Amino acid sequence: RILTAFTLAVCLSSPGKAQQQCTNGFDLDRASGQCLDIDECRIIPEACRGDMVCVNQNGGYLCVPRTNPVYRSPYLNPYSNIYPPPPAPGPVANYPTVTRPLMCRFGYQLDENNQCVDVDECASDSHQCNPTQICINTEGGYTCSCTEGYWLLEGQCLDIDECRYGYCQQLCANVPGSYSCTCNPGFTLNDDGRSCQDVNECTTENPCTQTCVNTYGSFLCRCEPGYELEADGVNCSDMDECSFSEFLCQHECVNSPGSYYCICPSGYNLLEDSRSCQDINECENRNFTCTPQQTCFNIPGEYKCLDPVRCEDPYIQINENRCMCPAENAGCRDQPFTILYRVMDMVSGRSVPSDIFQMQATTRYPGAYYIFQIKSGNEGREFYMRQTGPISATLVMTRPVKGPRTIQLDLEMITVNTVINFRGSSVIRLRIYVSQYSF
Repeated sequence: RILTAFTLAVCLSSPGKAQQQCTNGFDLDRASGQCLDIDECRIIPEACRGDMVCVNQNGGYLCVPRTNPVYRSPYLNPYSNIYPPPPAPGPVANYPTVTRPLMCRFGYQLDENNQCVDVDECASDSHQCNPTQICINTEGGYTCSCTEGYWLLEGQCLDIDECRYGYCQQLCANVPGSYSCTCNPGFTLNDDGRSCQDVNECTTENPCTQTCVNTYGSFLCRCEPGYELEADGVNCSDMDECSFSEFLCQHECVNSPGSYYCICPSGYNLLEDSRSCQDINECENRNFTCTPQQTCFNIPGEYKCLDPVRCEDPYIQINENRCMCPAENAGCRDQPFTILYRVMDMVSGRSVPSDIFQMQATTRYPGAYYIFQIKSGNEGREFYMRQTGPISATLVMTRPVKGPRTIQLDLEMITVNTVINFRGSSVIRLRIYVSQYSF
């Protein structure tokens, strides 16, 4: 490439003033009043160095190689055929007359119309750009640059690592001359190729078996009441509420998909709380099968048909539930004077100790005292008599009794009178129906 140095100059006049001013490269000729070109090649020592020759131009100068055939030495004839002869002295003009040169500045060349046109060094491959660079033509020259994604360092085009400068919102992969943005799972790349948009998995694929909740970059699965989330975080399985507690239902808990319900055994109704059971009194509802001679006796969950009391010899019947052994009958000497029949019910597994029945004398005689005991039926030692007063005692259950079961106890009250030397007894024959359930 040829180094070019030139200056375009014009002569300026200030209106209203007699003296003219010239631009750089020209000097005012006071005799003619014109701006004349300054020959820098003559007045500037070593204007061009090396193997370069100084060529004066109108308002400036050029340094060209000595071998360039277009130029002739300006020192042989400053007004040779390079420039037309200077104009003859004439009237004073404000501006110099500029003629079209027969040569062009460096970076330009004459076309067929003798016009100076730009030389495209890039197209003619006359540039000196590095192979890693690209040539960009300019007016009168060219520049060496790098393609997008590279930067120039010491004459070499080096790849720019765009990932270091945060070009991508999430994931960045640098490639020669460019970069590539990607997004984390749960996001999708926007049209700008850099930012990421959250993916609503609940609307695009709905991975949950029941309820899907979108979150930033992910999603959560939730289950409806009565279901629990499995280990995979997606599927829901039925929750067995019955296995959590034995107190959900009074009797039996039945699991169902997403819920549960309680049931009661035969002879019970489910209450409004949907968990408690209430005994059905078949005797009150007259929903029984007892004969007219029998008596309906309700117990929890069922009923019993009781036959009328029949007194065995030597006892005679006093009323519907009492038998008496007459004193004048010799067979009654060692027998209880009276037997009173009683019936009661009790739930299974009743807590202990528990007072379940009370017994007392109806008449108190002077000088008499009373002894209370269980005469028969307590082979399992579940009960005992606790005397609570001079004429009373309470039957206490000491061990839990499981039903269904029927227990018959003879509770004896012994009367001892030391005044008249009398000893006799009376018995309450207590029949206890223990139901199957604890309610």
